[in-house]
Amino acid sequence: MTRGTVYGGELATVAEPTSMLLPGHDVPLGRYTTVRRLLPQRTRRMVGAWCFVDQFGPEDVAGRPGMRVPPHPHMGLQTVTWLVDGEILHRDSLGSVQTILPGQVNLMTSGHGIAHSEESPPEHPPLMHGLQLWIALPDSARHCAPGFHHYPTVPVVEADGLKATVVAGSFLGVTSPVTVYTPLVGADIRITRSEGARLELEATFEYAALVLSGAATIDDTALEPGSLLYLPPGRTSLPVTGHPGTRLFLLGGEPFDEPLVMWWNFVGRSHEEIAEAREDWETGRRFGTVTGYPGDPLPAPAMPMVRLKARDRHGRTFPA
Repeated sequence: MTRGTVYGGELATVAEPTSMLLPGHDVPLGRYTTVRRLLPQRTRRMVGAWCFVDQFGPEDVAGRPGMRVPPHPHMGLQTVTWLVDGEILHRDSLGSVQTILPGQVNLMTSGHGIAHSEESPPEHPPLMHGLQLWIALPDSARHCAPGFHHYPTVPVVEADGLKATVVAGSFLGVTSPVTVYTPLVGADIRITRSEGARLELEATFEYAALVLSGAATIDDTALEPGSLLYLPPGRTSLPVTGHPGTRLFLLGGEPFDEPLVMWWNFVGRSHEEIAEAREDWETGRRFGTVTGYPGDPLPAPAMPMVRLKARDRHGRTFPA
């Protein structure tokens, strides 16, 4: 499928691939943790409104500090924390203090600005494994008041060959209570039989899948932990095979057509907006203070020497 978009006085066409396997890359997170970054990438910036995916673990943290991410700011996005194993303590500048366990969801809506920290509690389980995801807020919602919600349970649905926990959005006829601002889905899917399963999809959504544990074949592509398989719109179902117990995470949503400027922990629309947010963090404005974390906040990196430009979901740049 070829899609045309007019911007900057020219017509740009982008051929949507049938699928695209995107290997992740390792990124240090705080002092003790390394994550596998799957989004954004140069050739695929977003999947629906999902604009950031970090996969961490499984990591043995017995007798070790585990996760230690000092207070840092966010703007223009929602963070979604999903655990397979372990325990993480969230603190934010609204005064929220919340431990998350596997099967629960922490959702933080940054709106115009919020700060938070994430850490393994002093007495934590021996394994740490999960996902940290960001959802870009549309222009109509990105200046909303910041908020934090903890969901101790989210719905689970079973179908032929699979069992799915619906983390966000709707899947297989059930809807998560997690509040989102664009049509999307996030689901943790377990394969329950060796014959595999068929995922029912929304034809207007684009999707991506990653493996949490085991290995699977999706759309005739072998997929193991550490890579992301992108699937463009147009499908109503998707065959998946793997050994029983294989665990996947499915992301999807209506294509997000607003160009974004993503830099450090901010999602904005212009260079000036990002620069102002950085200055506000460095001078103690807007984002508030996280109390209780045993360490100093993260300093913002220096702004790049070149002007930041908005990019669309394909990675195309737009005039400033």
